[in-house]
Amino acid sequence: MLNVDLAFRNLATQVRPVTEFEDVALGEATGRVAATDVTAPIDLPPFDASAMDGYAVDATGLDCDGTKSFEVIDRSLAGKPATRGLSRPQTAIRVFTGAVMPDGADAVVLQEDVTAGTVAQTTVPVHTGQNVRHRGQDVRRGDTLCPAGTRLTPYRVAWLAACGIERVRVTRRIRVAVLSTGDELVEAGKPLKPGEIYDSNRLAILALMREKAVQAIDMGCLEDNPDIIREALLAASEHADVIVTSGGVSVGVADFVKSVVDEIGVIDFYKIALKPGKPLAVGTVGNALFFGLPGNPVSAIITYLLFVAPAIDLMGGQHVAPPLMLPAVIEGSIKHSRGRREYVRGTVMTRGSRVVAKATGDQGSNRLASFADANCLIIINEDVGNLPDGDTAPVILLPGEAAHPLREAIVQRHPIS
Repeated sequence: MLNVDLAFRNLATQVRPVTEFEDVALGEATGRVAATDVTAPIDLPPFDASAMDGYAVDATGLDCDGTKSFEVIDRSLAGKPATRGLSRPQTAIRVFTGAVMPDGADAVVLQEDVTAGTVAQTTVPVHTGQNVRHRGQDVRRGDTLCPAGTRLTPYRVAWLAACGIERVRVTRRIRVAVLSTGDELVEAGKPLKPGEIYDSNRLAILALMREKAVQAIDMGCLEDNPDIIREALLAASEHADVIVTSGGVSVGVADFVKSVVDEIGVIDFYKIALKPGKPLAVGTVGNALFFGLPGNPVSAIITYLLFVAPAIDLMGGQHVAPPLMLPAVIEGSIKHSRGRREYVRGTVMTRGSRVVAKATGDQGSNRLASFADANCLIIINEDVGNLPDGDTAPVILLPGEAAHPLREAIVQRHPIS
């Protein structure tokens, strides 16, 4: 079996970034990946501006103690610059945050440091440049705002908007076909017959992909029939960049997905030294990258997070960095057998100055309840045995809502049993 790191390196060599792009309005660009370098069309700020409410003055000779008096001759508001400049000494112009600095002014005295009136007075020293946002301080015209391959987060979009960018060229959405297999699977809303269960894997994968720049193709649940599976995979390969299945890749008598892919495509590697998620199959069907995820719900989610999600990012041209790992002190012991790397569902929070993590109960690969209140995965490496209480282990945060800053309060209201 391949270890997780080697498996991902092998996967990364299989991924070919798409080369088709589109121009989208900036308001629709969040979550997309920049296809070309985006450069600043203007200086930001586009002019010298006041950083505070106060009085704009010429600081020459004013960096001393003692009372300094200024005749207030005009005012400059955001969007409404002063019509006059400081044409003579001992004059000032009332300014407000974001307003244009008047001609001749190079400093702003805070309003709380000034005795106001027709003649303003201050006793604080005044230094050139204080409380001034200089033109181009944030970015200069022609500077790169984000290089190609950058994911456009809301924060990055805000920066582009501040520079007046209206549209941006992005990689087209990755087309991902998702299906589940299993005679026992039933769509939610239908009554269960003996031996049947509701399909959760497909819905989980589709939900997780919503934060990706993808076009999801929901192919539903398929019965355990090799002819039906073959037809579906061939059809998917005609339209999708990535095919994600769940179930049918283990060694059961009704597990046909892997054997069908062996027939119509290529399996590049199979079985990972991973818990949960050992029976992962990765390969190609036609021109589509294929992921055969395990049928157990937790295994399907873990293998999606570790392999499918970063592969989608790579295919979209995104720069993919290793996940951020935080060292956490373990609360409560965690059992682990050496040999496979395990990703334990848990909650991470702060206790005083310490970062602590605790497993979310039973870690069976069928137990979706272990994900319900989880906000992290606790990583136990292959060469590590049981983790005693107080030991330290790395954790990675789960995407989405689980990383919300108020998550700790939620966990405390619903403590882990």
